[in-house]
Amino acid sequence: MKNHFLIILFLLTAICFQSCEQNGAEPEVFNPSQFVDPFIGTGAHGHVYPGATTPFGMVQLSPDNGISGWDWCSGYNWDDSLIVGFSHLHLSGTGIGDLLDISVMPTIADMDLTIQNNPRASSYAASFDHENEQAEPGYYKVELDNGIVAELTASTYVGAHKYSFPKGASSQILLDLGFSLNWDRPKELMIHQISDKRITGYRHSSGWANDQRVFFAMEFSAPFDLIIADSTSVKENTGEPIEGKKLRALFSFEDAEQVALKTGLSTASVEGAEAALKGVEGKSFEHLKNEARILWKDELSKVNAISTDTAVLKTFYTALYRTSLAPNVLSDELGAYKGAGGEYHNAEGYTRYGLFSLWDTFRAAHPLYTILQRDKINDFIQSMLAHYDEYGLLPVWDLHGNETNTMTGYHAIPVIVDAYFKGFRDYDVEKAFEAMKKSSMQNIRATDLYREYRFIPHDKSGQSVTRTLEYAYDDWCIAQMAKDLGREEDYEIYMKRSEAYKFLYDESTGFMRAKLSDGTWKTPFDPKYSSHDFSVAEYTEGNAWQHSFFVPHAAKDLIALHGGNEPFVAKLDELFTTSSEITGDFASSDISGLVGQYAHGNEPSHHIVYLYNYADHPEKAQAQVRNIMKTQYDDTPYGVCGNEDCGQMSAWYVFSGMGFYPTNPANGQYDIGSRVLDAATI
Repeated sequence: MKNHFLIILFLLTAICFQSCEQNGAEPEVFNPSQFVDPFIGTGAHGHVYPGATTPFGMVQLSPDNGISGWDWCSGYNWDDSLIVGFSHLHLSGTGIGDLLDISVMPTIADMDLTIQNNPRASSYAASFDHENEQAEPGYYKVELDNGIVAELTASTYVGAHKYSFPKGASSQILLDLGFSLNWDRPKELMIHQISDKRITGYRHSSGWANDQRVFFAMEFSAPFDLIIADSTSVKENTGEPIEGKKLRALFSFEDAEQVALKTGLSTASVEGAEAALKGVEGKSFEHLKNEARILWKDELSKVNAISTDTAVLKTFYTALYRTSLAPNVLSDELGAYKGAGGEYHNAEGYTRYGLFSLWDTFRAAHPLYTILQRDKINDFIQSMLAHYDEYGLLPVWDLHGNETNTMTGYHAIPVIVDAYFKGFRDYDVEKAFEAMKKSSMQNIRATDLYREYRFIPHDKSGQSVTRTLEYAYDDWCIAQMAKDLGREEDYEIYMKRSEAYKFLYDESTGFMRAKLSDGTWKTPFDPKYSSHDFSVAEYTEGNAWQHSFFVPHAAKDLIALHGGNEPFVAKLDELFTTSSEITGDFASSDISGLVGQYAHGNEPSHHIVYLYNYADHPEKAQAQVRNIMKTQYDDTPYGVCGNEDCGQMSAWYVFSGMGFYPTNPANGQYDIGSRVLDAATI
């Protein structure tokens, strides 16, 4: 491990000297935000949003096209040309759609709130041209074809809007609390007019986040007349809170060609949302926009990347930007938040975060955070332990204070172990180890079968191969921390469990295969076969080619199972050169970014190219890393080859672009690849 650290230290020191000594002068100070293009990845299957946010902020204020569909999981797709609203919460790069809460839309059209139709067919839906659209970190602007100019910016807890209306037109703004797409369904809605410039309310919904609660306070720059409707009836506004299932409000402004508004958010209370507004009191839209720009300049300046290729710089800094969008702050301005058990809590002495896409981000994003987000790591771990207190287990896939139980593994464990061995220990270490053990000893998600058989039999559970391999890796992580804590018995138990991959390796085919409870192989076997029906799938969102190399904790042993370096390298070569055909009537659409059967568009493949290093062929790793960076990323709206997945696709590029990567995300070692940058300073 020390040798790897020394190599990286030498590499970064050399890069630093190279960048600082050019021309014998100090490097010029520059703003890397100029190289960020939030539209990169908004097309095809990237599933990212272009709107305004701050690093890891609670608010993501962005346009929505109004379509329910896989390629609109973020609310927006580059190939669309209609906007139906600007909502305050968005997911970045996920394969499931949710959020899009508190939708606001400026309009000059005649409106009848009692008519409920598809937002895209409504009078307020507005077309636009990408030529009239711009985005940068912390700011978004679009001129709609009806002449309205919409501008958005954000602070950690507040979304700020500025709408400029055509001269002489009626200036109106629609608030649609019932707006929902994909999995999201509103349950309880409330609007309360506080004054002629302020309202408060809440939106409680179910969906991927089964019990999501958003409280808001909204203040306008000009007085308004207000009409509130629920479904098909106008509600009498007596000054008392108005509740409903499909609440919409229309704000009308007399002689106001420009209207600004701020929306403070909280997951716990209206008071928390009002405190958010209090925190930006007296700050204009331009002031907040400038503050967001400064935050992003400071964030992106953590890496000084140098390249003569502007496209490379755009791709790199946009990737770095995307690694800073999640997890999101969950506790509000007052420190309160809605927890995973449905109760309200206060984060004492730390910031509570949510949105842990751990199946994705444990691989590279979280290791990157230990380098670039050192001030946040302990809060991330504290947040996971708070989730454990509230829910009884560490998070699997946490969304807005909800456990979704999406995907496989218990991958909070490698995140905690990696942080622990890198010296991040400002939390209850004993409690963390207890939480890891309890999460690994649960009796759900086929862990009982895993303990009973030492692998997961496919006749008793779907996704059996992926689950077995991932549990084995997570158990290896537990063993390392157990050893460091002097828990020898636990160390022995979990090291034994970490060898579960050996039960699934089939020497005759060279693949990890599904095995039945009687010890026989499941047949027939096709390494290119994929099923997205998780109840029968052997591999999660993939096939045998993409999952058979997941033994990051025992790469040398995996090589030995194949018969040594040369047979293993031949297998890797075949992975990258065989046909990209995927078989199966219900193959996973997540299999994308194919180079042979290597699927860079989904996370299980991300470490594989670096396994060449362990078989003494680093030149092959370097060649393929450069090929992947060249063919699977670019600086266009289609420049992310699969779901971006909350920073993981971007973290791979950030690491690989600088020339190294954490093949095993929890052992503190980094494998050398082939950097695409001319130089970089961290």
